[in-house]
Amino acid sequence: MEITKFNHSCIRVSSGGRSLVIDPGTFSPLELALQGAEAILATHVHADHLDLDAVVAAMGREKQLAFHGPAALAASLLAAATEAGVADAAARIHGTGPGEHFEAAGMEISTHGGMHAVIHHSLPVVANIGYFVDRTLYHPGDSYQVPEGIEVETLLVPAHAPWAKIGETIEFLSMVNAADNIPIHDGLLNARGLSLVDGHLGRVAAEHGLGYRRIPNGTPVVLGER
Repeated sequence: MEITKFNHSCIRVSSGGRSLVIDPGTFSPLELALQGAEAILATHVHADHLDLDAVVAAMGREKQLAFHGPAALAASLLAAATEAGVADAAARIHGTGPGEHFEAAGMEISTHGGMHAVIHHSLPVVANIGYFVDRTLYHPGDSYQVPEGIEVETLLVPAHAPWAKIGETIEFLSMVNAADNIPIHDGLLNARGLSLVDGHLGRVAAEHGLGYRRIPNGTPVVLGER
C-alpha cells in the first residue's frame, strides 16, 4: 500500500494500481489528488475535510468516481450532484455509518467511530466516520474514538485542531498502539508548531516502541518502509 498526503487531512491511498482519496477538503490541491481515483471516503461535513463543489466537479470528470460518507453528507452531495447533472449520481453516492464493511477501489473498508470530537458545548456535534483500509491504515477524521475490533498497523494522527489537546492526542496514539504513526490535520500549523507537535508525539511513540514520522506533501510513501 502507498499513501500520498495532499496537505492537512487529505490522503490518497493506492494499492494494486487503484486509488481512493480520504477527506478531500479545501486546504488541498484536489484536482491533482482526485485525478484517476475510483472512490472518495469522507469522514465528516466540515469544509477542511470535504470541498463539496470540488467533489461534484470531480465526479463529473471522473465517471468511475464513487463517494462514501455519513448519511446526511451523502444526501447533500447527491442533491448538489443531481443539480449539476452528474451522471449516475444516485448509484455512485453512498451513505455510511459505523460498523459497516464495503469495498472501494478494490480495497476492503470498515467504518468506525460515529461522532466528531466536541469543540465547544455551543456548537453542534456532527457525524464522523473513521475508515480502516485493507486491514492496515486507519484515518480517524476528527475524533479520538479508539476503533474497536481491529489491529491498526499505520495510524493517521490528528496533530492539531480547534477540538484537539496535545495530551489527548498523545493518549489516542498510545491507546491505538499502531506500529507506524503519521501526523495529519496540521494545515493550520507553522514550522514552529509542527516541530513542537512532532517532538511530543515522536517522544511518546518512541517510549512505547512505536514509529512516528512526518511524510512530505505530494510525495508517495510506501507503508511498512520506515
